[in-house]
Amino acid sequence: MKNQFIRHGLLVVCLSVCTHLMLAGTVPKATRKYTIEQFMKTIRFGGSDISPDEKTVLFSSNQDGVFNLYETPFDGSGQPRQLTSSKTNAIFAIGYLPDGRILYSSDQGGNELTHIYLREKDGAVRDLTPAPKAKFQFAGLSHDRKSFFYQSNQRSPAAFDVYELDMATLTPTLLFENPGGFFPGDVSPDKRYIALAKTITTTNSDVYLYDTKTKENKLLTKHTGDVSNSPEGFTPDGRKLLISTNEGNEFSYVKSYDLATGASTVLDKANWDISGDNLSYKGRYRVLSINNDARTELRIIDTRTNQTIKMPALPGGDVTGVNITDSEGRMTFFVNSSNSPATLYSYDFKSGKATPLVRGLNPEIEAADLVSGEVIRYKSFDGMEIPALLYKPKDAKIGDKLPAILSIHGGPGGQTRLNYSPLVQYLVNSGYVVLAVNNRGSSGYGKTFYAADDLKHGDADLKDCVESKKFLAATSYVDPTKIGIMGGSYGGYMTLAGLTFTPDEFAVGVDIFGVANWLRTLNSMPEWWGPQREAMFKEIGHPKTDSVALYNKSPLFHTERIKKPLLVIQGANDPRVLKIESDEIVANVKKNGVPVEYVTFPDEGHGFVKKENEITAYKAVKDFLDKYLRGPGQ
Repeated sequence: MKNQFIRHGLLVVCLSVCTHLMLAGTVPKATRKYTIEQFMKTIRFGGSDISPDEKTVLFSSNQDGVFNLYETPFDGSGQPRQLTSSKTNAIFAIGYLPDGRILYSSDQGGNELTHIYLREKDGAVRDLTPAPKAKFQFAGLSHDRKSFFYQSNQRSPAAFDVYELDMATLTPTLLFENPGGFFPGDVSPDKRYIALAKTITTTNSDVYLYDTKTKENKLLTKHTGDVSNSPEGFTPDGRKLLISTNEGNEFSYVKSYDLATGASTVLDKANWDISGDNLSYKGRYRVLSINNDARTELRIIDTRTNQTIKMPALPGGDVTGVNITDSEGRMTFFVNSSNSPATLYSYDFKSGKATPLVRGLNPEIEAADLVSGEVIRYKSFDGMEIPALLYKPKDAKIGDKLPAILSIHGGPGGQTRLNYSPLVQYLVNSGYVVLAVNNRGSSGYGKTFYAADDLKHGDADLKDCVESKKFLAATSYVDPTKIGIMGGSYGGYMTLAGLTFTPDEFAVGVDIFGVANWLRTLNSMPEWWGPQREAMFKEIGHPKTDSVALYNKSPLFHTERIKKPLLVIQGANDPRVLKIESDEIVANVKKNGVPVEYVTFPDEGHGFVKKENEITAYKAVKDFLDKYLRGPGQ
């Protein structure tokens, strides 16, 4: 309450100052309103790499509507040049080969069966992994730069094997035949060892070391209780393996395992999860990422001095996607924040100069009109503190009766972070308050918080969302009767659960490819999820042994309770939440005489990768909210 009074006091001061300015003839500038088309003219990126001669930067973006490959000069002296021109399937950059050829990945209409493609210097393209029903994942260049590694479930749909592909002959060689239950990680510089992750549950996992010569598979993380362990990568000298673990700690930290002696030492530790710890090609720099309260805190450490290098002044936001050249003299990275889409930068270590190469923000939009997310916390029904990100319209003031929408992330173990969202900015710019709730079960807040929703989905985590209404009401600018709920994937399930199991709490619901029938969803998870399937069974429930509980928490079987307007959005090629889930929920709710709108896309999967479809979907969301949440004439 004290903080609330402080906010009120500041607002009173602001009103006083604003009144003074108006009397003096200076009127505060009004926030401009933008269309969804303007918001979607922002550019999304999909990774970057620097050419072998360090003169150009490769990246993928959706600036022409579909993700394609582009090149731009490293020094920022020219405009991006488009290298591919797909109008259908998204193309994502993997990187340059040492001879200047390019690798990229792509699937078919969002089916997630990605293949690896080689683009020759003359533009000719070849599918290096042509098996039609298999998934292929790039797994890094070899340290000698003569080959690269990839993972494939072509032999067994439920297990990824590891292959090495010779760059000269383009011939693959099997390095590791997965018996099942393992997710391959990094390959050692001498190609002898492969780091493996073994998932037991969503909160319990191990790291193994596979010896390609002896075929021995050695457990490196023997432990008791629930501990999450995963491999980060080998050091460039091949002597150590970095391992992420939360053993004896709430948050994940990184330790270094000596392959010769078996000794482990703590390398990096923080008061939050360390989300990444990677070394440059020769080991001079270590790139450390910390998940600090929904934003990325990044440090680039010079391993010779163990000091963090001082970066030049950059716009506020997260530095992500760091890519350092083999020479360790240059790098690329992105800077983004909750009120600014990513900008691609190049950086020269010698000169210390950072150069913006491609800006994500549409120049038609004034940055000052966009809203920053504010990290807030509130107490839930049982006293647990719940973090959330608050976005409020620029002109919101005490006494307003604004509509609000809860935004619930996917997962169930995801986390809404302070990253740019065109949908959030579009809604806030249109006068909606958005509260992105990181309910219990979200990652990034410690292992106790992460496990707090196990076998309580649609119950304890939903109550966290319901309790957020009290926080919104206390802002004094939100109408408590006009609070809706929205989410994608697991967030879509939470939307349906909210309308079903707490039918009087939310005024409307927006379900974006959400789970409606847990029995079907758990039984139809893609085979290539492998051990993650069993982990999901242990967290949510097993369709064979927990069928009654899963039936009870599945909105599809209780749709007679839904009485508030519902919008459903679905991709036809979704391999995770099948389209029939949405078909059936829409048909059932219509029987109640409740307003239901349904938008489907024949060329999308579990998420949107085409701008045209994003525009259609997000415009449908706003139109639906304007009609049923804000109300006519508001």
